[in-house]
Amino acid sequence: MARGHLLRASLLAAGLAPALAGAQGLPDLVTPDALRVCADPGSMPSSERQGDGFENRIAAIVADELKVKLRYYWLTQGPGFVRNTLGTGLCDVIIGSAFGSELVQHTNPYYRSAYVLVARRGSLDGLTGLDDARLKGKAIGVIVGTPPVDRMGALGLVPTMKPYPPYQFDPARKHQTVSAEIVADVASGKLDAAVLWGPAAGWLARQAGGLDVVPLLREPDRPPLAYRIAMGVRHGENEWKRVLNTALRKRRAEIEAVLRDYAVPLLDEEENRLLPAEGKP
Repeated sequence: MARGHLLRASLLAAGLAPALAGAQGLPDLVTPDALRVCADPGSMPSSERQGDGFENRIAAIVADELKVKLRYYWLTQGPGFVRNTLGTGLCDVIIGSAFGSELVQHTNPYYRSAYVLVARRGSLDGLTGLDDARLKGKAIGVIVGTPPVDRMGALGLVPTMKPYPPYQFDPARKHQTVSAEIVADVASGKLDAAVLWGPAAGWLARQAGGLDVVPLLREPDRPPLAYRIAMGVRHGENEWKRVLNTALRKRRAEIEAVLRDYAVPLLDEEENRLLPAEGKP
């Protein structure tokens, strides 16, 4: 899945206080006096060393619920991220992880989102899906290996598709993430449009200004372009997962408010439709 995106999980648990007191029931590897988060130090809008990302804010909510300190183990997102973070025991939770991945054990999902199309404002008014005839022949940016690539292939959009590598490791790079580079290329006119993971694209497009973001809600289920996001813990840490599930449930409203602050497209848990705007029925 696209980067912004191996996405990370968040934890909350009221009812953890008794467990923390004696550290009973928690796996040996889980640190009882701190929330140790595995995170990318430069992957806005999800996480950043300065704590400005939405996953950083969610982690802070979780730590508050757990009544423990918040600590990070930083590692740039890429191959081996899970193995070298959770797998080594250096941290205990990934705040955003696509539900269903076998690399980690997941909490209950705490939001659902989708891939989106990003275009300059007014250039593709009324577009509702990738089958729109106006996309034929357009330069559309997409991250290699992400689900939209297959869908674009089925629609004949590959000949003019502009593929971008999934990771950037060059310290001299101009943009913090590949998604940020692609959004900048749309804003500058280098690309006609882009198809990106919504939780990254929404905030990046808002920062760039002058861009429309269209959630892709009418695409077929295969390949899926909508995903549930949960927190990731180590396999076998069932009590830790239950603790986090309790916390996520208790602080659900605050977490949703954070996601809305960062322009994350929020979908209904089952249907491919956007949740109503905050405060509206």
